[in-house]
Parts: sequence; C-alpha cells; structure tokens
Amino acid sequence: MNVLKNIPFFRVLALGQIALLLREHLQKLTPKERRRLVELERKAKGRPKNLKPREREELRSLVSKLEPGSFARGAVRKVSPIAGRGKK
Repeated sequence: MNVLKNIPFFRVLALGQIALLLREHLQKLTPKERRRLVELERKAKGRPKNLKPREREELRSLVSKLEPGSFARGAVRKVSPIAGRGKK
C-alpha cells in the first residue's frame, strides 16, 4: 500500500519542499562532518549522557552549522497557508 495515497496532495508538496530545504541545510556540512554527525547521533541514541562532554560539544557545533533556526523558519514558510507574513 502506498502511504502517500492517503495524504492530501498539498501535504505531499509541502513534504517535498521541506525535504529539499533539509538537503540544502545538510549540504552546509562536509561529507566528513555529515558522517560524524550520524556517528554521534547513533552513539547518543537520543540521550546526551551517552556522549562524552567533548562529543556533546562536537555535536552541538555540527548542528549549529546546519542553521536549525533558519531551517525551522524556512519549513514554516513552506507549509504556512499565509505566505509572506511574519518577520524575515
């Protein structure tokens, strides 16, 4: 069964736009940094205490390079029914 058949098409479009935005932000990291990000996330398993303090700082640094605030604002703009409103 195709899961996307049960989702309204405008949501499929929004998911695609967010995926492209995510790709754009992930490309801010080098391939080596992306691999390291995955390693640290897997090691952490959602729990910061699974990482050493130095690894936590490294993870924090890598995530900050992704510009999460900019990503979140961009994602909201992509799916917002009121385009162009709010702060820039």
